Amino acid sequence: MTPRLLPSPVRKALIAAAVAVALSGCGFSSDEPKEATGTGPGTDLKIVVVADEGAAENVMTLTCDPAGGDHPNAEAACNKLQQADANVFEPVAGGQPCTMIYGGPQTATVEGVLDGEQIDASFSRQNGCEIDRWDALGTEVFDVPLQ
Repeated sequence: MTPRLLPSPVRKALIAAAVAVALSGCGFSSDEPKEATGTGPGTDLKIVVVADEGAAENVMTLTCDPAGGDHPNAEAACNKLQQADANVFEPVAGGQPCTMIYGGPQTATVEGVLDGEQIDASFSRQNGCEIDRWDALGTEVFDVPLQ
């Protein structure tokens, strides 16, 4: 006796269901936003700031929800990150006109996970565009007084 195949749409639906079940146990994640489960931080950052040329690096860690790490003002830094536009972590687009204003020698890097997204961004105060990016996070995140 020859096995009878199910109609094509039914086969496709069964295959899709089987794949979905298999992937659900493999840590597969959809693009749908999920609520925090409390099983780990959605924000876990390493912030490195150099306040002046030749100065030592100030390395801080920051976690949010709940605010923690060794950042001196973790709660204010988390609040500032929550308010900031995500584009602040994107480099200034090539060819974008920026005022040639020198804001100071300060530099910073922010690496890690922010709200579940991987980031790796560098900041400076070398021109108007970079100053705007720096100021969007400000002293709350970088913890360096400006002169």
